[in-house]
Amino acid sequence: MKVKWSDFAQDEFFKTADYINGHFGVKARNEFVSKVRRIDTLLKTQPLLGVAEPFLEKAPLPFRSVKVSDINRIIYYVGEKYIEVVDFWDMRRNPELLAARVLSHT
Repeated sequence: MKVKWSDFAQDEFFKTADYINGHFGVKARNEFVSKVRRIDTLLKTQPLLGVAEPFLEKAPLPFRSVKVSDINRIIYYVGEKYIEVVDFWDMRRNPELLAARVLSHT
């Protein structure tokens, strides 16, 4: 199954990677990007890898999340033809606002 990232999710991911690069250096950024790529690859063969996202349990789609680090999650759902990554969360933010953001983009 193919994994498709929304433009919004990609933007959030790149903002995070840039932040890591600026504050922790290129090596930390590269390790972070590699981890996200590994998760992306795993999702292709294991679409239920993530857990049901509790902050989106009342959403019309069955959103799931995969923990990338202690503070980052990939938010996605499994469609009929592909897996769509809809957001990339920084869990230091208010999770209810993050959930509302996902709902406004879907």
